[in-house]
Amino acid sequence: MNKKDTHASRQFPPKKNGRQTNRRYNRKREHRYPKLHAGVDKGLKKIFEQIGIPDKAPFKPDPFQVQAIEAIQTSDCLVTAPTGAGKTWIAEQAARSVVEKGGKVWYATPLKALTNSIHGGFSKIFGTAHVGILTGDIKENTQAEIIIGTTEILRNQLYDAMYTGEDMDCDLIILDEAHYLGDVERGVVWEEIMIYLPVRIPLLLLSATIGNPDQIAGWLAQIRGKPCEIIENSDRPVPLHPVFFHPSGTLFPLLETPSAHRRPRLHKKVYQFVNSRRKPMLAPPGKLPRFADVLDVMATYDLLPAIFFLKSRMECDQAVKLCNGKQMRANPERQQRLRERLDELTRDHPHLTHHPQRKYLEQTGTAAHHSGHLPAWKIVVETLMAEGLLNAMFATSTVAAGVNFPARTVVILNSDRFNGRDFLSLTPSEFQQMAGRAGRRGMDKIGFGMVLPGKFMDISLIAKLLNAPPLNVDSQLKIDFSMVLNLLLSHTPDQIRTLLEKSFASYLIATGNNTGISGKKARKKYGVGMEYLWLDFIDHMNFLIQEGFVTPDDKRPAALTEDGIWASKLRIDTPLLVAQSLRHNLMPAHDPALLAAIMGSFVNEKEFKDDPLYHSALSKRLKETFLNIRKGLKPFAMTMLKAGFPAPNLYIQPAILLNAWAHDTPWDELMHGSDYAEGDFARLILRTAENLRQITKLTDDFPAIAKTAQEAIDMILRPPIVTQFN
Repeated sequence: MNKKDTHASRQFPPKKNGRQTNRRYNRKREHRYPKLHAGVDKGLKKIFEQIGIPDKAPFKPDPFQVQAIEAIQTSDCLVTAPTGAGKTWIAEQAARSVVEKGGKVWYATPLKALTNSIHGGFSKIFGTAHVGILTGDIKENTQAEIIIGTTEILRNQLYDAMYTGEDMDCDLIILDEAHYLGDVERGVVWEEIMIYLPVRIPLLLLSATIGNPDQIAGWLAQIRGKPCEIIENSDRPVPLHPVFFHPSGTLFPLLETPSAHRRPRLHKKVYQFVNSRRKPMLAPPGKLPRFADVLDVMATYDLLPAIFFLKSRMECDQAVKLCNGKQMRANPERQQRLRERLDELTRDHPHLTHHPQRKYLEQTGTAAHHSGHLPAWKIVVETLMAEGLLNAMFATSTVAAGVNFPARTVVILNSDRFNGRDFLSLTPSEFQQMAGRAGRRGMDKIGFGMVLPGKFMDISLIAKLLNAPPLNVDSQLKIDFSMVLNLLLSHTPDQIRTLLEKSFASYLIATGNNTGISGKKARKKYGVGMEYLWLDFIDHMNFLIQEGFVTPDDKRPAALTEDGIWASKLRIDTPLLVAQSLRHNLMPAHDPALLAAIMGSFVNEKEFKDDPLYHSALSKRLKETFLNIRKGLKPFAMTMLKAGFPAPNLYIQPAILLNAWAHDTPWDELMHGSDYAEGDFARLILRTAENLRQITKLTDDFPAIAKTAQEAIDMILRPPIVTQFN
């Protein structure tokens, strides 16, 4: 037997008596955590010596920031720069320039959390009287010189301006996180904004992860008839050093020191680990590492605070229970500051005061952050992290997108992420969003991206992603009924076709070989002459004609009927189902709690297997109303399905919860045994309120239900869903 075979036999002992031998062998390896001994490779020692807080110095803008401010004065401008490089400062200065001249600014973001963060920052700079906010659930100071809001609200305002023919009261549009143009679900909103925006209003786009800025700028220049200047900066304000956490507790550089003659490659110790047949593990299979030990090693080398990116909500919540608070106990003064600040933030909010995660946060200085938590609790965690009072935050990848609370170290445990349907390998853009949180400008001289080995960690992939360029942003333009109704409100079909020919997809197709893969993808998806998209528009329009929302176009250009005009105001996911319910008086017009409950069923995206319709505890009025709507809508829903359009199922479970919430059932009682996580149900309530707000616009055609919708909003938007922090 050769040496290799001998070594293999030591690793995997031969079976003697089948089942009994396996039991002994498995029991021997069961639930073993390694004993970690903090150590550091000599290649990191000099790097670790650079750790510290930079000296205070007067702020001096970087050249790219100055160039961007100059560019937006005379043209549109697309800024691509790493996370934390100072793109928000550019937005602040551009806004100041406009406001000082008596103009108005619209700052659009893709996320409510980011909208709230930007609103807070701008309010401090410009004063609360000069900054307003517009999201689905917050509407304040809407006549202010600067409006911070979500992209959907901005798109809807453009629809209104096209319909009324009034010029939009705005002198600068800022689109943050502009790579959302390529988002599969929401990219269409960004593309619509860029197509519909009046040319006189300058457009400032900000992003850290756009691989084809030249194509986007070329498209904008073509459709807007004015230059779009690209300002690119690839330098991180805080250098990033990749580190590998060996299961022994020793830290190694992830990559060899680069040279001019070779590409970066794995450090030899990391390479040996990756290629070893029997790798040591940080945790038994299916278990998380003992994060108390991991934090202990990181604290030894002053690598905290850290953000750990985990694959699921459950893992984030479990992670804080695997911390022991050793770092907090070593610094009683800091722990006291944490407790005092936590008391300040939660004092007036009973649910937050008794939040189940609170005791772990106080004891360990760590917190979980994910979409299953209440928005108000996430704000508490974000505030504590931003103020430097936490040692670690355990988060899902959603926290990487746009919210500003960086740390000294970002720790990645998985090289894939869940997109809602499947686990897919991280893309360069997703990785850069995560790694971009490492290193706090003005607080860190250097930052670290740390890789922890595990079952779902492809270390070689992470090494490639470190220097990979961001992916191209592709057109995600698609047709839906809300778009068709709103475009027909102000355009003929021929004019709409001209608008669609201004799309980013059309530009990618028309520029041919110069657009490479993006052009090929666009041709396959939309057709060489955008004919697939146009046929989809025609299908939608014909269905609207068939159902009486649009006039036939045999004698004159198709236009909205009276029903089509009011239905166009329903800028929601299921406008036709809600419109049909209104047409046939299926909605409860005088019961706000019941209306909120029914709208919750329309908004709901969760599927349920059980059917509580015949439970004795179910409200008779709710049951009758729900069954009446489901029965009344069934023929119309079947017609939609036969025509190839989605018609989602209506479930009563969300209606039951919303009805109880509207009738003042305590939050904790409502959530006990619920199928919803707190954050998911809060999101359902907020989206229900958004949908109800669309119904409030129907005062001319449905005055009673419009009034009831407003009452329903007031009933469901209360703490802990809506929480004001001082």
